[in-house]
Formats: sequence, C-alpha cells, structure tokens
Amino acid sequence: MKAVGYRQSLPIDNPAALEDVELPDPKPGERDLLVRVKAVSVNPVDTKVRKNSAPAAGQAKVLGYDAVGTVEAVGAAVKGFKAGDRVYYAGSIVRPGTNSELHLVDERIVALAPKSLDDAQAAALPLTTITAYEVLFDRLGVPHGGGAGQTLLVIGGAGGVGSIMIQLARQLTQLKVVATASRAETRDWCLALGAHAVVDHSKPLAAELKAAGLGLVDRVASLTQTESHFAQIVESLKPQGQLAVIDDMAVFNAMPLKPKSISLHWESMFTRSTFQTADMARQGELLAEVAGLVDAGKIRTTLQATFGTIDAANLRRAHALIESGKSQGKVVLQGF
Repeated sequence: MKAVGYRQSLPIDNPAALEDVELPDPKPGERDLLVRVKAVSVNPVDTKVRKNSAPAAGQAKVLGYDAVGTVEAVGAAVKGFKAGDRVYYAGSIVRPGTNSELHLVDERIVALAPKSLDDAQAAALPLTTITAYEVLFDRLGVPHGGGAGQTLLVIGGAGGVGSIMIQLARQLTQLKVVATASRAETRDWCLALGAHAVVDHSKPLAAELKAAGLGLVDRVASLTQTESHFAQIVESLKPQGQLAVIDDMAVFNAMPLKPKSISLHWESMFTRSTFQTADMARQGELLAEVAGLVDAGKIRTTLQATFGTIDAANLRRAHALIESGKSQGKVVLQGF
C-alpha cells in the first residue's frame, strides 16, 4: 500500500523529512477495523513526533492521526462496525499512523462519520474534538448544560482545538466563552464560531480582559504557548480557578498557582488509547455525539485549507504551515 513516512528526524524543508513509501497491507487484530483512508488532517502532534521521535534503524515511521475512511474488514471480536461503514477517528500515538491507504484502528475510539460532511470536512474534526471535549468535561469538569455565570478563557481560539472548543462550550454549556487571537482574521474566525468576546494574546491578558470589561475568569484552557502566557494566566484567574493545559513546556513551575489555590489539569487525548483505559470507548461515544451535533447543524467543520492528495510533498507543506504557528482551523489532505 502507499504511505508517507520518515526514516530520520529532519527539518521540514529537507525532502527526506517525509517520503512516499510502499508498505505491506496490514491485517486487523481482534478489535481492529481495517479502514481504507479517504482523507486525513494534520495536527501539531504530527510535527512534534517527526522532530523528536526517530524511527528504528531502516524503518519508515508513518505519522497521521485524524482520518475519515471506509471499513474494509473487521477483527473477530468487533461488534459495533461492519465492512462498508464510513467512519472517522483520531487513532493512537503508539500505532502506525493514518497517512497510508489502509489503516488499523481499535473500534472503541471510532464513530460513524457525520453524514452531512464530505470526507475532507469530517477529517478536520476527530483529534481536536476529542481534545476539546475532554478538556471541557473530563479535565475541567464542566457539567453538560452547566457553567452559568462563569467565564472560560480559551488561549489560542483560532487553532484546531480552540476552534472546536468554542463551539462545544457554546452548544453544550452556559459558559461565557472568551477566546484569544492576535490577528484580524483569527479574531473574526473566533467570533464566527460563537465566542462571546475575543482578546489579544500578544498583549498582557489580564489588562486585555479588564479593558474588555470581563475581569477575572473562572477557567482557562491554554492550548498554545502556555509557558510564555503563564504569569498572565495566573493573574487572570479567579481564586480557586482552574487551568487546563495541552501544550508542551521546556520548564514549568507550578508554585505560582498555590496562592490562589488554582487547580492544574493536563490533557492528552492519546491517554485512553495508549493505556487501554477502562473507559477507552468514551472516545468513540463522544465522536458519535459530536457527529449528531454536526448533522443537526449545531457544530460546523473547522476545515480551513485543503492541500491536495496525501503524499509526501503535500504533507511537508502542511507540516511547515503548522510549524509556522500561523495556521487557522485545520489543514486536510484527501486521496492517494
């Protein structure tokens, strides 16, 4: 089968950073779906793994987590899906990725794709949807339909996770949603997705919130550049507030959280699949819930750009855009 992989960690402007390869067709395990991949999207985790995780000598590591495709075969213990089903999912970081014609995925983290979206539109959603959903409801503990009178600050509102988090918070909670953005186009994007207000994260956040008449916030979802924003996050949170973080930091000192008794919550959407947790199937369930919201017209795709077919050259372009820090919404590739 056709696939895109890498054999060594290289800068993305090097043609060998991602290469077109041919690999054997995979065979499904007991709980696996064998999916013929139709579309994929690119996430920051793709670039982080490529830069920091060198493959075993002589092997090509395949990246990619988001996928939409058609089930070709199922494992002996699979009960929820059958050949011909059109599915979407975010895969596992400890298994080969979705940048391949055929892909294996555990049925517990899969759902039927939204009927109202085409393959590219649906491929933009899974990883960021799971991350945003888990941050809101599992990490920050916001009750469904709850949060009245409370404010959520989403740092990096125009990114992939922020774009879906704004929508989920508006549709499933009563929180006041404040996003951050630093450019006119990203500000407009956040407002169009439903943010009640937008402040500029290139300026001191506490002052920006005060100038907007918003004051201190109850919860912060910090989705990017947490290390540089940390002091302002602490200043902006109410006593006994909550902070959820998804990005990586070279150095992190949690002591400034203590005076306000601010709770810290880490989120990695790969935790359930990596450790085969007892509630692993919750990811498939929440994707099914969101597919229903999409088909009901309450959640829209966060697709912002399509980069052509799934090949090494186009994936290098997508990785370069993600690494630039200027991406908005999601980038998708479709077909081989």
